[in-house]
Amino acid sequence: MSAAPVGRLATADDVPVIATLLDAFNREYDTPTPGPEVLAGNLRELLGSSAPTTFAPTTFAVVAGTPVRAVGLVTLRTNVWVPGGVALLDELYTVPDHRNEGLGSVVLDFAVAEATRRGAGEFEIEVDEPDVDAHRFYARHGFPVCDPVSGDRAFVLRRELGSLAPGSPTPRSR
Repeated sequence: MSAAPVGRLATADDVPVIATLLDAFNREYDTPTPGPEVLAGNLRELLGSSAPTTFAPTTFAVVAGTPVRAVGLVTLRTNVWVPGGVALLDELYTVPDHRNEGLGSVVLDFAVAEATRRGAGEFEIEVDEPDVDAHRFYARHGFPVCDPVSGDRAFVLRRELGSLAPGSPTPRSR
């Protein structure tokens, strides 16, 4: 019988494998990716494993498996309503051949514990509506799709800011 999987905070040495896993995640779901090299550079900056940045204290990664087969990436932000701020699970990915081994649960539980240790008062997760497997997974871990008080379904709305939407005023015309 194999030992139960263990999660841990990622280190600078984990950056290449995390970048490869995140790239594989996007490719698995036909989502654009800049490639593992660009992701590794971004991760080094965000995780503070190269030159210090303003982001380093607010981003951490959790890994599980030997070798690493699952990763979670979390950002922390301040919030007027939540003392200690909000932790957001940006990514959670387990290599397909290693799903259902408990790695995702280990990563999520460790990430929640680490966010709590860092003082976060709330933990958020974004899930696409058709991803029913993810909804079930997160519900098992105490993250319901509906608000337990109001019964309202939860939504996250976003708009990319890298380029202007058609018909938007140019920065000079505002």
